[in-house]
Amino acid sequence: MADLFDTGAEPTPSRTRPLADRLRPQTLAEVIGQVQILGENGPLGAMLASGSLSSLILWGPPGVGKTTIARLLAEESDLHFVQISAIFTGVPDLKKVFEAARMRRSNGKGTLLFVDEIHRFNKAQQDGFLPYMEDGTILLIGATTENPSFELNAALLSRSQVLVLERLSLADLERLVQRAEQELGRALPLTGEARDALLEMADGDGRAALNLIEQVMAWKVADKLSPDQLATRLMRRAAKYDKSGDEHYNLISALHKSVRGSDPEAALYWFARMLEGGEDPRFLARRLTRMAVEDIGLADPQAQTHCLHAWETYERLGSPEGELALAQAVIYLALAPKSNAGYMAYKMARQLAKKTGSEPPPKHILNAPTGLMKEQGYGAGYAYDHDAEGAFSGQNYFPEQMKRPVMYAPVERGFERELKKRLDYFAKLRLQRQEG
Repeated sequence: MADLFDTGAEPTPSRTRPLADRLRPQTLAEVIGQVQILGENGPLGAMLASGSLSSLILWGPPGVGKTTIARLLAEESDLHFVQISAIFTGVPDLKKVFEAARMRRSNGKGTLLFVDEIHRFNKAQQDGFLPYMEDGTILLIGATTENPSFELNAALLSRSQVLVLERLSLADLERLVQRAEQELGRALPLTGEARDALLEMADGDGRAALNLIEQVMAWKVADKLSPDQLATRLMRRAAKYDKSGDEHYNLISALHKSVRGSDPEAALYWFARMLEGGEDPRFLARRLTRMAVEDIGLADPQAQTHCLHAWETYERLGSPEGELALAQAVIYLALAPKSNAGYMAYKMARQLAKKTGSEPPPKHILNAPTGLMKEQGYGAGYAYDHDAEGAFSGQNYFPEQMKRPVMYAPVERGFERELKKRLDYFAKLRLQRQEG
Protein backbone atom coordinates (compact mmCIF):
# COMPACT_ATOMS: atom_id res chain seq x y z
CA MET A 1 0.00 0.00 0.00
CA ALA A 2 1.48 3.34 -1.05
CA ASP A 3 2.49 5.99 1.48
CA LEU A 4 3.48 9.66 1.34
CA PHE A 5 7.05 8.84 0.32
CA ASP A 6 6.36 6.44 -2.55
CA THR A 7 8.63 7.29 -5.51
CA GLY A 8 7.15 5.05 -8.17
CA ALA A 9 10.60 3.52 -8.83
CA GLU A 10 11.05 -0.13 -9.70
CA PRO A 11 11.37 -2.43 -6.67
CA THR A 12 14.91 -2.88 -5.43
CA PRO A 13 16.28 -6.39 -6.03
CA SER A 14 15.95 -8.42 -2.82
CA ARG A 15 19.65 -9.17 -2.50
CA THR A 16 20.56 -5.46 -2.41
CA ARG A 17 17.86 -4.36 0.00
CA PRO A 18 18.93 -3.78 3.62
CA LEU A 19 18.31 -6.76 5.87
CA ALA A 20 15.99 -4.74 8.11
CA ASP A 21 13.77 -4.02 5.10
CA ARG A 22 13.82 -7.62 3.86
CA LEU A 23 12.74 -8.92 7.28
CA ARG A 24 10.02 -6.34 7.85
CA PRO A 25 6.94 -8.24 9.18
CA GLN A 26 4.03 -8.62 6.78
CA THR A 27 1.43 -9.22 9.49
CA LEU A 28 1.06 -8.23 13.14
CA ALA A 29 1.48 -11.89 14.08
CA GLU A 30 5.04 -11.74 12.70
CA VAL A 31 6.05 -8.80 14.93
CA ILE A 32 8.66 -9.88 17.46
CA GLY A 33 8.06 -8.70 21.02
CA GLN A 34 5.36 -6.29 22.28
CA VAL A 35 3.04 -9.14 23.35
CA GLN A 36 1.72 -6.83 26.08
CA ILE A 37 -0.08 -4.73 23.45
CA LEU A 38 -0.40 -7.09 20.47
CA GLY A 39 -1.56 -10.20 22.31
CA GLU A 40 -5.15 -11.39 22.25
CA ASN A 41 -5.79 -9.68 25.60
CA GLY A 42 -3.66 -6.65 24.80
CA PRO A 43 -5.17 -3.27 23.87
CA LEU A 44 -4.39 -3.52 20.15
CA GLY A 45 -5.58 -7.10 19.95
CA ALA A 46 -8.87 -6.09 21.57
CA MET A 47 -9.29 -3.06 19.29
CA LEU A 48 -8.74 -5.08 16.12
CA ALA A 49 -11.03 -7.85 17.31
CA SER A 50 -13.82 -5.34 17.90
CA GLY A 51 -13.10 -3.38 14.72
CA SER A 52 -12.77 -0.10 16.63
CA LEU A 53 -9.24 1.22 16.25
CA SER A 54 -8.65 4.58 17.97
CA SER A 55 -5.87 7.16 17.69
CA LEU A 56 -2.71 6.00 19.45
CA ILE A 57 0.57 7.26 20.81
CA LEU A 58 3.26 4.57 20.63
CA TRP A 59 5.88 5.35 23.29
CA GLY A 60 9.08 3.36 23.36
CA PRO A 61 12.81 3.27 22.61
CA PRO A 62 14.21 3.11 19.05
CA GLY A 63 14.09 -0.10 17.06
CA VAL A 64 11.16 -1.83 18.80
CA GLY A 65 8.64 -1.78 15.93
CA LYS A 66 6.65 1.45 16.21
CA THR A 67 6.67 2.19 12.46
CA THR A 68 6.04 -1.42 11.51
CA ILE A 69 3.07 -1.73 13.87
CA ALA A 70 1.52 1.47 12.50
CA ARG A 71 1.88 0.28 8.88
CA LEU A 72 0.37 -3.11 9.67
CA LEU A 73 -2.51 -1.52 11.60
CA ALA A 74 -3.37 0.44 8.45
CA GLU A 75 -3.45 -2.76 6.43
CA GLU A 76 -5.50 -4.63 9.04
CA SER A 77 -7.99 -1.73 9.16
CA ASP A 78 -8.07 -1.12 5.39
CA LEU A 79 -6.86 2.47 5.84
CA HIS A 80 -4.56 4.43 3.54
CA PHE A 81 -1.17 4.64 5.23
CA VAL A 82 0.59 8.02 5.26
CA GLN A 83 3.90 8.46 7.07
CA ILE A 84 5.52 11.77 8.00
CA SER A 85 8.30 12.81 10.35
CA ALA A 86 7.92 15.77 12.68
CA ILE A 87 11.57 16.59 12.04
CA PHE A 88 11.08 17.30 8.32
CA THR A 89 7.44 18.39 8.17
CA GLY A 90 6.29 21.99 8.43
CA VAL A 91 2.85 23.60 8.60
CA PRO A 92 2.41 23.81 4.76
CA ASP A 93 3.20 20.08 4.49
CA LEU A 94 0.67 19.25 7.20
CA LYS A 95 -2.03 21.24 5.40
CA LYS A 96 -1.40 19.20 2.25
CA VAL A 97 -1.60 15.94 4.23
CA PHE A 98 -4.89 16.96 5.86
CA GLU A 99 -6.39 18.13 2.55
CA ALA A 100 -5.44 14.88 0.82
CA ALA A 101 -6.95 12.90 3.72
CA ARG A 102 -10.15 14.94 3.46
CA MET A 103 -10.39 14.23 -0.29
CA ARG A 104 -9.71 10.54 0.35
CA ARG A 105 -12.45 10.45 2.98
CA SER A 106 -14.96 12.02 0.58
CA ASN A 107 -14.21 9.10 -1.74
CA GLY A 108 -14.90 6.58 1.03
CA LYS A 109 -11.32 5.81 2.07
CA GLY A 110 -9.96 6.50 5.54
CA THR A 111 -6.41 7.61 6.37
CA LEU A 112 -4.07 6.37 9.05
CA LEU A 113 -1.52 9.15 9.57
CA PHE A 114 1.68 7.94 11.20
CA VAL A 115 3.75 10.76 12.70
CA ASP A 116 7.27 9.74 13.69
CA GLU A 117 8.95 11.75 16.45
CA ILE A 118 5.62 13.47 17.16
CA HIS A 119 7.08 15.12 20.27
CA ARG A 120 9.18 17.30 17.94
CA PHE A 121 6.07 19.25 16.95
CA ASN A 122 5.47 22.30 19.13
CA LYS A 123 2.24 22.73 21.09
CA ALA A 124 0.54 24.83 18.40
CA GLN A 125 1.38 22.28 15.70
CA GLN A 126 0.03 19.49 17.89
CA ASP A 127 -3.23 21.42 18.30
CA GLY A 128 -3.51 21.45 14.51
CA PHE A 129 -4.25 17.70 14.50
CA LEU A 130 -7.28 17.96 16.80
CA PRO A 131 -10.07 18.99 14.39
CA TYR A 132 -9.05 16.33 11.85
CA MET A 133 -8.97 13.67 14.57
CA GLU A 134 -12.37 14.75 15.89
CA ASP A 135 -14.18 14.74 12.54
CA GLY A 136 -12.64 11.41 11.49
CA THR A 137 -10.51 12.79 8.64
CA ILE A 138 -7.47 10.99 10.07
CA LEU A 139 -6.72 8.24 12.52
CA LEU A 140 -3.53 9.45 14.18
CA ILE A 141 -0.74 7.18 15.33
CA GLY A 142 2.15 9.10 16.82
CA ALA A 143 5.52 7.58 17.72
CA THR A 144 7.76 9.05 20.39
CA THR A 145 10.81 8.08 22.40
CA GLU A 146 10.00 10.77 24.99
CA ASN A 147 7.51 10.68 27.85
CA PRO A 148 4.17 11.81 26.34
CA SER A 149 3.11 13.28 29.68
CA PHE A 150 5.82 15.91 29.32
CA GLU A 151 6.03 16.37 25.57
CA LEU A 152 2.47 16.19 24.23
CA ASN A 153 -0.54 18.45 24.70
CA ALA A 154 -3.17 17.33 27.17
CA ALA A 155 -5.81 17.82 24.45
CA LEU A 156 -3.96 15.48 22.09
CA LEU A 157 -3.44 12.90 24.83
CA SER A 158 -7.11 13.01 25.80
CA ARG A 159 -8.05 11.96 22.24
CA SER A 160 -5.49 9.16 22.06
CA GLN A 161 -4.51 6.03 23.91
CA VAL A 162 -0.87 5.79 24.96
CA LEU A 163 0.68 2.35 24.42
CA VAL A 164 4.09 1.59 25.89
CA LEU A 165 6.46 -0.47 23.74
CA GLU A 166 9.32 -2.23 25.48
CA ARG A 167 12.92 -2.78 24.42
CA LEU A 168 13.42 -6.21 22.89
CA SER A 169 14.60 -8.92 25.24
CA LEU A 170 17.60 -11.13 24.47
CA ALA A 171 15.14 -13.91 23.59
CA ASP A 172 13.37 -11.56 21.15
CA LEU A 173 16.69 -10.60 19.56
CA GLU A 174 17.68 -14.27 19.24
CA ARG A 175 14.45 -14.91 17.29
CA LEU A 176 15.41 -11.99 15.05
CA VAL A 177 18.85 -13.51 14.47
CA GLN A 178 17.29 -16.83 13.53
CA ARG A 179 15.03 -15.12 11.00
CA ALA A 180 18.02 -13.32 9.54
CA GLU A 181 19.98 -16.56 9.24
CA GLN A 182 17.04 -18.20 7.48
CA GLU A 183 16.73 -15.25 5.09
CA LEU A 184 20.47 -15.25 4.32
CA GLY A 185 20.74 -19.02 4.13
CA ARG A 186 23.63 -19.43 6.58
CA ALA A 187 24.49 -19.13 10.26
CA LEU A 188 26.35 -16.29 11.89
CA PRO A 189 30.11 -17.05 11.96
CA LEU A 190 30.21 -16.64 15.75
CA THR A 191 30.77 -18.86 18.77
CA GLY A 192 27.92 -19.10 21.26
CA GLU A 193 29.57 -16.56 23.55
CA ALA A 194 30.19 -14.17 20.66
CA ARG A 195 26.59 -14.54 19.55
CA ASP A 196 25.45 -13.55 23.06
CA ALA A 197 27.83 -10.59 22.97
CA LEU A 198 26.35 -9.45 19.66
CA LEU A 199 22.84 -9.49 21.14
CA GLU A 200 24.05 -7.47 24.13
CA MET A 201 25.55 -4.90 21.76
CA ALA A 202 22.15 -4.38 20.15
CA ASP A 203 20.89 -3.07 23.52
CA GLY A 204 17.25 -4.05 22.93
CA ASP A 205 17.10 -2.36 19.50
CA GLY A 206 15.92 -4.70 16.72
CA ARG A 207 17.03 -2.39 13.91
CA ALA A 208 20.50 -2.14 15.43
CA ALA A 209 20.65 -5.92 15.80
CA LEU A 210 19.89 -6.43 12.11
CA ASN A 211 22.50 -3.86 11.12
CA LEU A 212 25.10 -5.66 13.26
CA ILE A 213 24.11 -9.02 11.76
CA GLU A 214 24.48 -7.58 8.27
CA GLN A 215 28.00 -6.37 9.07
CA VAL A 216 29.06 -9.72 10.52
CA MET A 217 27.62 -11.69 7.59
CA ALA A 218 29.65 -9.58 5.15
CA TRP A 219 32.95 -10.72 6.73
CA LYS A 220 34.90 -13.48 5.06
CA VAL A 221 36.17 -15.65 7.94
CA ALA A 222 37.35 -19.25 8.02
CA ASP A 223 36.35 -20.07 11.59
CA LYS A 224 33.78 -18.85 14.08
CA LEU A 225 34.79 -15.65 15.83
CA SER A 226 35.24 -15.42 19.60
CA PRO A 227 33.87 -12.51 21.68
CA ASP A 228 37.30 -10.83 21.68
CA GLN A 229 37.61 -11.17 17.91
CA LEU A 230 34.11 -9.79 17.49
CA ALA A 231 34.93 -6.84 19.76
CA THR A 232 37.97 -5.92 17.69
CA ARG A 233 35.86 -5.78 14.52
CA LEU A 234 32.76 -4.06 15.89
CA MET A 235 32.47 -0.85 17.83
CA ARG A 236 30.11 -1.35 20.77
CA ARG A 237 26.96 0.76 20.51
CA ALA A 238 26.81 3.66 22.90
CA ALA A 239 24.13 3.10 25.52
CA LYS A 240 20.95 5.10 24.98
CA TYR A 241 21.19 8.11 27.25
CA ASP A 242 19.74 11.58 26.78
CA LYS A 243 20.88 13.91 29.52
CA SER A 244 17.68 15.93 29.20
CA GLY A 245 15.25 13.14 28.36
CA ASP A 246 13.54 10.09 29.80
CA GLU A 247 16.68 7.96 30.21
CA HIS A 248 18.18 10.69 32.38
CA TYR A 249 15.22 10.67 34.76
CA ASN A 250 14.84 6.89 34.67
CA LEU A 251 18.46 6.26 35.60
CA ILE A 252 18.70 8.89 38.34
CA SER A 253 15.49 7.43 39.79
CA ALA A 254 17.05 3.96 39.70
CA LEU A 255 20.19 5.26 41.42
CA HIS A 256 18.22 7.12 44.11
CA LYS A 257 15.94 4.17 44.87
CA SER A 258 18.89 1.74 44.98
CA VAL A 259 20.60 3.95 47.56
CA ARG A 260 17.36 4.26 49.54
CA GLY A 261 17.01 0.46 49.35
CA SER A 262 20.51 -0.03 50.83
CA ASP A 263 21.84 -1.90 47.78
CA PRO A 264 25.38 -0.62 47.07
CA GLU A 265 25.92 -2.94 44.09
CA ALA A 266 22.81 -1.75 42.26
CA ALA A 267 23.54 1.86 43.22
CA LEU A 268 27.07 1.61 41.81
CA TYR A 269 25.71 0.06 38.61
CA TRP A 270 23.27 2.90 37.92
CA PHE A 271 25.90 5.46 38.92
CA ALA A 272 28.30 3.89 36.38
CA ARG A 273 25.55 3.75 33.70
CA MET A 274 25.02 7.49 34.03
CA LEU A 275 28.74 8.24 33.86
CA GLU A 276 29.13 6.00 30.80
CA GLY A 277 26.24 7.87 29.19
CA GLY A 278 28.08 11.17 29.61
CA GLU A 279 26.29 12.54 32.68
CA ASP A 280 27.97 15.51 34.39
CA PRO A 281 29.55 14.19 37.64
CA ARG A 282 28.60 17.49 39.30
CA PHE A 283 24.93 16.67 38.76
CA LEU A 284 25.50 13.29 40.41
CA ALA A 285 27.34 14.94 43.30
CA ARG A 286 24.40 17.27 43.84
CA ARG A 287 21.89 14.40 43.75
CA LEU A 288 23.96 12.31 46.15
CA THR A 289 23.96 15.18 48.61
CA ARG A 290 20.18 15.40 48.27
CA MET A 291 19.93 11.67 49.05
CA ALA A 292 22.00 12.18 52.19
CA VAL A 293 19.66 14.93 53.37
CA GLU A 294 16.38 13.36 52.29
CA ASP A 295 16.80 9.63 52.94
CA ILE A 296 19.49 9.37 55.62
CA GLY A 297 19.21 12.64 57.49
CA LEU A 298 20.09 12.53 61.17
CA ALA A 299 20.31 8.74 61.23
CA ASP A 300 23.89 9.41 60.07
CA PRO A 301 24.80 13.12 60.17
CA GLN A 302 28.17 12.27 58.60
CA ALA A 303 26.52 11.20 55.34
CA GLN A 304 25.92 14.78 54.25
CA THR A 305 29.48 15.75 55.17
CA HIS A 306 30.83 12.72 53.29
CA CYS A 307 28.94 13.79 50.14
CA LEU A 308 30.14 17.38 50.36
CA HIS A 309 33.73 16.20 50.78
CA ALA A 310 33.36 13.83 47.80
CA TRP A 311 31.96 16.71 45.75
CA GLU A 312 34.87 18.93 46.76
CA THR A 313 37.35 16.14 45.97
CA TYR A 314 35.88 15.79 42.49
CA GLU A 315 36.15 19.54 41.90
CA ARG A 316 39.85 19.42 42.84
CA LEU A 317 40.81 16.22 41.02
CA GLY A 318 38.44 16.30 38.05
CA SER A 319 37.70 13.24 35.90
CA PRO A 320 38.35 10.38 36.01
CA GLU A 321 40.11 10.28 39.40
CA GLY A 322 37.56 12.46 41.18
CA GLU A 323 34.75 10.15 40.16
CA LEU A 324 36.12 7.53 42.57
CA ALA A 325 35.29 9.85 45.47
CA LEU A 326 31.69 10.07 44.22
CA ALA A 327 31.56 6.28 43.82
CA GLN A 328 32.69 5.89 47.43
CA ALA A 329 29.96 8.32 48.49
CA VAL A 330 27.44 6.10 46.65
CA ILE A 331 28.62 3.08 48.67
CA TYR A 332 28.57 5.05 51.94
CA LEU A 333 25.02 6.30 51.36
CA ALA A 334 23.72 2.88 50.36
CA LEU A 335 25.08 1.29 53.55
CA ALA A 336 24.15 4.17 55.89
CA PRO A 337 21.15 3.83 58.25
CA LYS A 338 18.08 5.39 56.64
CA SER A 339 15.60 7.88 58.03
CA ASN A 340 13.31 10.44 56.44
CA ALA A 341 12.07 11.64 59.84
CA GLY A 342 13.75 15.03 59.48
CA TYR A 343 12.40 15.41 55.95
CA MET A 344 8.85 14.54 57.04
CA ALA A 345 9.07 16.86 60.06
CA TYR A 346 10.18 19.72 57.80
CA LYS A 347 7.26 19.11 55.40
CA MET A 348 4.78 19.04 58.29
CA ALA A 349 6.26 22.24 59.71
CA ARG A 350 5.83 23.99 56.37
CA GLN A 351 2.22 22.85 56.11
CA LEU A 352 1.53 23.96 59.68
CA ALA A 353 3.16 27.32 59.04
CA LYS A 354 0.87 27.89 56.04
CA LYS A 355 -2.17 26.93 58.09
CA THR A 356 -1.38 29.05 61.17
CA GLY A 357 0.80 31.71 59.56
CA SER A 358 -0.74 34.69 61.41
CA GLU A 359 -0.49 33.30 64.95
CA PRO A 360 1.94 35.44 67.02
CA PRO A 361 4.60 33.93 69.31
CA PRO A 362 3.65 33.77 73.01
CA LYS A 363 4.46 37.09 74.74
CA HIS A 364 6.84 35.55 77.26
CA ILE A 365 9.40 34.76 74.53
CA LEU A 366 9.21 38.22 72.89
CA ASN A 367 11.86 40.86 73.57
CA ALA A 368 10.74 44.07 75.26
CA PRO A 369 13.19 46.84 74.28
CA THR A 370 10.70 49.64 75.12
CA GLY A 371 8.65 50.52 78.18
CA LEU A 372 5.40 50.26 76.24
CA MET A 373 6.23 46.72 75.18
CA LYS A 374 6.95 45.78 78.79
CA GLU A 375 3.57 47.24 79.80
CA GLN A 376 1.97 45.03 77.14
CA GLY A 377 3.47 41.96 78.78
CA TYR A 378 6.28 41.33 76.33
CA GLY A 379 8.89 39.11 77.97
CA ALA A 380 6.88 38.69 81.17
CA GLY A 381 7.42 35.32 82.80
CA TYR A 382 10.19 34.19 80.49
CA ALA A 383 12.31 31.48 82.10
CA TYR A 384 16.00 31.59 81.21
CA ASP A 385 16.76 27.93 80.52
CA HIS A 386 20.36 28.11 81.70
CA ASP A 387 19.08 29.08 85.16
CA ALA A 388 16.59 26.20 85.28
CA GLU A 389 17.38 22.75 86.69
CA GLY A 390 19.09 20.69 84.02
CA ALA A 391 19.16 23.82 81.78
CA PHE A 392 15.57 23.04 80.76
CA SER A 393 12.56 25.15 81.72
CA GLY A 394 9.89 23.23 79.81
CA GLN A 395 8.14 26.44 78.76
CA ASN A 396 5.79 26.62 75.77
CA TYR A 397 7.32 28.17 72.66
CA PHE A 398 4.38 27.68 70.29
CA PRO A 399 1.61 30.27 69.74
CA GLU A 400 -0.72 30.37 72.76
CA GLN A 401 -3.82 29.36 70.78
CA MET A 402 -2.08 26.48 69.07
CA LYS A 403 -2.05 22.87 70.27
CA ARG A 404 1.47 21.49 70.51
CA PRO A 405 2.08 19.28 67.41
CA VAL A 406 4.27 16.20 67.02
CA MET A 407 6.34 16.51 63.86
CA TYR A 408 9.75 14.91 64.37
CA ALA A 409 9.54 11.14 64.91
CA PRO A 410 13.10 9.75 64.85
CA VAL A 411 13.62 6.10 63.97
CA GLU A 412 15.39 3.44 66.00
CA ARG A 413 18.34 3.39 63.57
CA GLY A 414 21.77 4.92 63.59
CA PHE A 415 22.34 8.21 65.38
CA GLU A 416 18.60 8.91 65.47
CA ARG A 417 18.30 6.21 68.11
CA GLU A 418 20.24 8.55 70.39
CA LEU A 419 18.16 11.55 69.28
CA LYS A 420 14.97 9.63 70.10
CA LYS A 421 16.24 9.07 73.64
CA ARG A 422 16.86 12.81 74.00
CA LEU A 423 13.45 13.67 72.54
CA ASP A 424 11.68 11.27 74.90
CA TYR A 425 13.69 12.62 77.86
CA PHE A 426 12.72 16.23 77.17
CA ALA A 427 9.07 15.30 76.54
CA LYS A 428 8.89 13.56 79.92
CA LEU A 429 10.68 16.43 81.66
CA ARG A 430 8.43 19.03 79.97
CA LEU A 431 5.36 17.21 81.29
CA GLN A 432 6.81 17.14 84.81
CA ARG A 433 7.63 20.87 84.76
CA GLN A 434 4.15 21.77 83.45
CA GLU A 435 2.45 19.62 86.11
CA GLY A 436 4.70 21.03 88.80
